[in-house]
Amino acid sequence: MATVNGVTNEIKASALDLIGETPIVALDRLYTGPGRILAKCEFMNPGASIKCRSSLHMIRKALENGDLKPGAPVLEVTSGNQGCGLAIVCAVLGHPLTLTMSKGNSVQRAIHMEALGAKCVRVPQVEGTYGNVTLADVKAAEAEGLRLVDEIGAYYVNQFNNEANAEAHYETTGPEIWRQTGHHVDAFVATVGTAGTFTGTSRYLKEKNPKLLSFVVEPSGSEPIKGKEITKPLHLLQGSGYGCVPNLFKFEYMDGTISVTDEETVKYKNLIGEKEGLYVGYTSGANVAAAVKLLQSGKLPEGAWVVTTLNDSGLKYTPASEDCI
Repeated sequence: MATVNGVTNEIKASALDLIGETPIVALDRLYTGPGRILAKCEFMNPGASIKCRSSLHMIRKALENGDLKPGAPVLEVTSGNQGCGLAIVCAVLGHPLTLTMSKGNSVQRAIHMEALGAKCVRVPQVEGTYGNVTLADVKAAEAEGLRLVDEIGAYYVNQFNNEANAEAHYETTGPEIWRQTGHHVDAFVATVGTAGTFTGTSRYLKEKNPKLLSFVVEPSGSEPIKGKEITKPLHLLQGSGYGCVPNLFKFEYMDGTISVTDEETVKYKNLIGEKEGLYVGYTSGANVAAAVKLLQSGKLPEGAWVVTTLNDSGLKYTPASEDCI
């Protein structure tokens, strides 16, 4: 935004200025009460996911502290969304970007990243299937990424251990939710991949409302945060529920966990489209399924407002067919 000759325009300087300030929408057609589900539309970021926020913040922090030099190459291991966010940031700031991703993640993500100028190395799966990525598959992509870091001399973003990941949500997502709801948030629920969204957002909201309850959403059968043995490592929540407690996760910001089955995930993913007109991905369906469960559990006051995130666009997913592999 700039003012010229007394007239203000609303022209953004770059795609980086399109990141954040996503709207919150009430899912009043999908869930009629008691209580209310409010969803932050993170699929409206320029990379079509919530990961644009942490991508921008992590790169800016690396430039500020000198870990990343202007124009230097960048590398990251991704399930796709972080890669798309980084591809936007690196395209605008002029950093060559290499990404390693399991072949089990949807090929549409690789297409998206490469359309933004990044190089995507798709790593064969160890034990999962297309659309179902396990921790072992992620470790294989990580091993290839670390090999390439040394080979090309790139800055390694390291989203799973980068404190700027959670900091991005403490500084943007949390404050936006608090402002947009008129300071009325009774509970926050979110799936956990790196734990950046959950940790940063919960920390901020709990500082503003100490009575607020935050719940982790985990795929049924892969609930390490709940402390359960992993019995179903294969599930539909790409980028989430890897069967380990992430290093960025902080138990002090959690009040409980909610498990969601694949069937519940698909049901609510579809309902978000059919009832609310929003085409979103699987973790979004899981988040809304968990919000409904929480409101029906009796753990919250009647009429409570539960905020969650619609993490990415449904356009990032393709059918599990031979053409995709």
